[in-house]
Amino acid sequence: MKIKGLLFFLCITGAIFAEAQEIKLPEPQKQGGEPLMLALSKRATTRNFDTQRAIEPQSLSNLLWAAWGYNREDKRTAPSAMNRQELTLYIITEQGAYSYDARQNRLCEIAAGDFRKSAGKQPFAQTAPLNIIFVADLDKAPGNDMMFVDCGFVSQNIYLYCASAGLGTVVRGSFDGDELAKVLKLNERQKVLLTQSVGYPAQ
Repeated sequence: MKIKGLLFFLCITGAIFAEAQEIKLPEPQKQGGEPLMLALSKRATTRNFDTQRAIEPQSLSNLLWAAWGYNREDKRTAPSAMNRQELTLYIITEQGAYSYDARQNRLCEIAAGDFRKSAGKQPFAQTAPLNIIFVADLDKAPGNDMMFVDCGFVSQNIYLYCASAGLGTVVRGSFDGDELAKVLKLNERQKVLLTQSVGYPAQ
C-alpha cells in the first residue's frame, strides 16, 4: 500500500468507527463555510488534482451530505422529481468502491482495491483522490428523464461545497457505464448516469 493510502486508511480506521466493511463517517458540519455568493464567485471546474493528498474523513462527510444528504426527516439537500429520491451516490477511491448510505451517514464497501481506472476515460479521473458515481434506481423513476435533472442538482451542490471548502471538482460524462456497473455490482435496474471527480487542486 502506498504511503498516502496507508495514512488515509489509518485515519479512517483510527478516527472513525468501522465494522464489517462499513465506515461510519463523522457527523457532517452544517455550519460554517463561505457565504453563498462568494462560493458562487469561486465555482469553477478543475481537472488537475493533487494526487498525493487524500480528502479527510470530515471533508468527505461534509461533501456527501451537501451533495445528497438528509436535511429534513425525508427530504434531501437537493430536490428530486416527486420526491422519488431515485439516486444513490457511489464513490471510488484508491482504497475501494463504496456506496453512500445517507440515512446512516456511512460508506458501505462494495469492493476493496483501486478501481479508479474504471471511473472514467480521462487520465485525470484515474488518479483523482475521489470519484463520485451517480446511479439511478429505474424502479423508482421508470421512464423518468427528470432523473438527469436531479443529477444536475446534486452535481451543483458538489461544485458549491468544493468552492467553499477549497476543493476542486469536475463533472464528467465520459465513462464506460457497463464497466462501472461491474465494479459497483449494480443490477439491471440500476443505471450509471453521471460521474464527478473531486480532489485538492494541484499547486
